[in-house]
Amino acid sequence: MSGHSKWSTIKRQKGVADARRGQIFTKLAREIIVAVREGGSNPEANFRLRLAVQKARDSNMPLDNIDRAIKRGSGQAEGASLAEMVLEGYGPSGAAILVSALSDNRNRTLQDVRIIFFRNGGNLGESGCVAWLFDNRGVITVDAREQDAEALALEAIDAGAEDVKIENNYIEIYTRPEELEKVREALKQKNIPVASAELSRVPKTVVQLEEKAALQTLKLLDKLEELDEVQSVSSNADFSDSILEKYQSLSPTR
Repeated sequence: MSGHSKWSTIKRQKGVADARRGQIFTKLAREIIVAVREGGSNPEANFRLRLAVQKARDSNMPLDNIDRAIKRGSGQAEGASLAEMVLEGYGPSGAAILVSALSDNRNRTLQDVRIIFFRNGGNLGESGCVAWLFDNRGVITVDAREQDAEALALEAIDAGAEDVKIENNYIEIYTRPEELEKVREALKQKNIPVASAELSRVPKTVVQLEEKAALQTLKLLDKLEELDEVQSVSSNADFSDSILEKYQSLSPTR
């Protein structure tokens, strides 16, 4: 499990996401809107929309919010036009960072992201500077508490997973993008508790950072995620459990 995935999992376990639920719903709605505009409002015929709606349900987003986002995407309700952006840069000590955003004002979002990089010891790079370090993959996180993690991992492989990693009480399952939904459904049919399922940019290899740079990088990643327009942040930095625990103690409200 990549370092930032571990930190995201810790936040989920601690309920930190609840404090940002309104912001999370905004991000989920944006993803639904863009998915509808790209492939139509029928989830059966729109793979990206199916994933976006399922992710919204996994986050306990109200059905009224989901329906409203679908109507906005299909033009039945007014809403600003959103553009997809992928911004690339480097964190402290050179860790690669990819930022995926949906924005109604590209220049504003670009400037906001650039400022966060600068203020937290990183720098925004040119298009293509780090994207080659990542693969597009399906990522499924399974809550393995009170269950046999090894047995769950074997079930995931039988369901079509390409790779499985066990980390504390969670299992991270990697699939080909087009296989994500099939594997998720197979796990569901076996009553395996899926905590999240999404398409993600996964680093091909990870880098270890010394403590100061690691803490700075975690802060940078968190600050980027706090922007409303930012949908997701990926990094090839890996963080030890001790670093994550120290960051959590220094940032108790995150």
